[in-house]
Amino acid sequence: MNTVFLNGDYIPADQAQVSVFDRGFLFGDSVYEVIPFYQGVGFRLDEHLQRLQYSLRAIQITADDDWNTILTHLVELNGGGNLSVYLQISRGNTGRRSHVYDAEMTPTVFACCNPIKDIYGSGPDAVSGVRAIVTEDLRWGRCDIKSTGLLPNILVMQQAKQAGAQDALMMRDGLLTEGASCNLMLVENGVIYTPKRGSEILGGTTRELILELAAKDGISMQEADIDYGRLLAADEVWVSSSTRAVVPVIEIDGQPVADGKKGPLWARMFELFTCYQNDLMNG
Repeated sequence: MNTVFLNGDYIPADQAQVSVFDRGFLFGDSVYEVIPFYQGVGFRLDEHLQRLQYSLRAIQITADDDWNTILTHLVELNGGGNLSVYLQISRGNTGRRSHVYDAEMTPTVFACCNPIKDIYGSGPDAVSGVRAIVTEDLRWGRCDIKSTGLLPNILVMQQAKQAGAQDALMMRDGLLTEGASCNLMLVENGVIYTPKRGSEILGGTTRELILELAAKDGISMQEADIDYGRLLAADEVWVSSSTRAVVPVIEIDGQPVADGKKGPLWARMFELFTCYQNDLMNG
């Protein structure tokens, strides 16, 4: 992907430069979104942009550009099709390192594209179940803000990789919160359960879509406390994110989830996702 967006300009990626004094670089004083585009159309774009504004307000950055137009054009410049757009907004740069910032600073806005697979078009057989580990959630207390301060997430994902797993589920005060880059759900007796939304988890756009689709299809879904024992005893376990949709977890800490295969309710949810995506693309 050769073209990026930086502070109002579309430029070749190898020409993009940001000051070493930018607060996003120095302090992680920035927020971001990752938005999938299928056939050049943003998937849940409005919901992503609403969450972006929530994060910006939470850390008191003002940036109200026409994101829809900017990102759609960036996708077009990179050939359209199936791409994910990474959008990052930092507080900006004052030419020095200081914990104190000027409220009138001009934000640094950066966006780039990466190719993604059309999950929905490939069908359920193309989705592989993942193995996960459970680890302590050492992140800060405002995980509802989509901050670029992702060092704890990086460390637990590396821990998962070293354990031969593909994902890491995090636990705080004895309760599961979410994955390193995903939300968590489990199935018990045909009911979907997911950790309660609060400052400890990110309000995932795909998580919210699952809630909507489940309700429309008559599938019971509840927010609930989930401890380690309940997780291991579940009939099915899923993780969800914007670029991966809803993915079955087949093993946790070396123990199979139920029979270690993709479950029937996951297959139904994937079907609902596929219908939703087709309706969106065919408008």
